[in-house]
Amino acid sequence: MGEVVRIYTDGACKGNPGPGGWGALLRWGDRERELFGGEPATTNNRMELTAVIEALDALKRPAAVELYTDSQYVRNGITEWLAAWKRRGWRTADGNPVKNQDLWQALERAAARHEIHWHWVRGHSGHDGNERADTLANRGVADAARRR
Repeated sequence: MGEVVRIYTDGACKGNPGPGGWGALLRWGDRERELFGGEPATTNNRMELTAVIEALDALKRPAAVELYTDSQYVRNGITEWLAAWKRRGWRTADGNPVKNQDLWQALERAAARHEIHWHWVRGHSGHDGNERADTLANRGVADAARRR
């Protein structure tokens, strides 16, 4: 699959729901690309998922990816919960509809093209890639808040 792409993602929200933003930093070789965006009325979990989807969709061809997120929701959802949700018809273990099903399905499609190793990092702990993704996500929040 060629060179490994390292992706760092984060989502942010001012109020939950409220204006939200997502950010992603992609690194491969000596190159970097920053992505960010936002929505005027959303949740933090939706922005966390959107950051990963947008980053994976930005890759022009299948890649080996090391993906870093500070969201246990995203990491556990894609690596542990997704298969069971699908088996239960997009229901949680207690029978409730899975929240953000549209984004989980989009993430599954985006991830299918790549060989991804999922990593959780503690947020706001000085991890360079995560801190940059957080800064980008907050730029997305600011843009979304202005559009409100």
